[in-house]
Amino acid sequence: MISLPETTTASVAAPKVVLPIGPPGQQLADTAALARLAEDAGLDGISYAELSSDPLLHLTVAAGSTSRVDLMTNILVAFARSPMTLATQARALQDYSGGRLILGLGSQIKPHVERRFSMPWSAPAARMAEFVAALRAIWFAWATGEKLDFRGDFYTHTLMTPMFTPPSQTPAPKVFIAAVGPKMCETAGAVADGLLVHGFSTERYLREMTVPALERGAGGRLRDDFEIVDLSFVVTGRSDEEFAASAKAVKQQLAFYASTPAYLPVLELHGWQDLGAEMHALSKSDDPDRWTKMGERLPDEVLEAFAVVGTPADIPGKLAARGQGVVSRYSVNTLGIDDPDLVMQLAREIQNAVR
Repeated sequence: MISLPETTTASVAAPKVVLPIGPPGQQLADTAALARLAEDAGLDGISYAELSSDPLLHLTVAAGSTSRVDLMTNILVAFARSPMTLATQARALQDYSGGRLILGLGSQIKPHVERRFSMPWSAPAARMAEFVAALRAIWFAWATGEKLDFRGDFYTHTLMTPMFTPPSQTPAPKVFIAAVGPKMCETAGAVADGLLVHGFSTERYLREMTVPALERGAGGRLRDDFEIVDLSFVVTGRSDEEFAASAKAVKQQLAFYASTPAYLPVLELHGWQDLGAEMHALSKSDDPDRWTKMGERLPDEVLEAFAVVGTPADIPGKLAARGQGVVSRYSVNTLGIDDPDLVMQLAREIQNAVR
């Protein structure tokens, strides 16, 4: 829900709330029950992240146990796959779910793409733009019967026969792109249906850097239906002990992100580039406790800029204010919250607050 000029009469839908259901180590057998729980609670969608399993696999199970909620990958690593492989999987899930898939793509970083997935890495923003274009060319060829003839710098798809053409029962899924830096944000504005805001983002960075980059990519103005999905960290708890544990977990995650050179622009906006250099150096050390120590060194000022901090009663209003006029979906960040009942309570209260 991007801010519209004062002269417009366009109506804007209320923001939606999405519940992530894929913490590391979650079993596939748990997915159906978790998805039903979110739908029965009245939430708008569920998401699954590519951590220790495949998001499309889990969301396919979720699709079979639900009838209403959106199904979003947040994120799925695009460069670990070919456009044809992903187009096939996404087409099947989109039709099976009755058109509820939102394909959220991320580039990951070079070491993971090359050393974990053994796939090529180059010019990530340009490659992502072409990846999305290839997906849409494939879906279009399947839906219309026109010849597939996609030729790009990174991907080429020119062979398709009736035997390998799946039916297209619903419109192609929306494609969102995860981005932090200006080039990838411009790419999202140019070719995607929405942006997945990285958790390592402050409200100031979102408003001053991210949204203008999206608008540049879109040629000056985003489409009215372009979506921005928030994944702000949350620090909260029902007791002092829960709050302290939440803050510790979020600080450690923020310290990890701060150590990654790709995310340095966020720190630079706030004048915290020295913190990034310090965290990067610590991450390269041989200290087995380095990740814990890095979190301990992260200042409270930085924590409060990146995370929504407060009591459970404070969080919904603070989160709504942080994204007002910009965010169209709130994905509840559960990293610092171990209690599933508290997560569900917050999700429902955030839904009430943003509406």
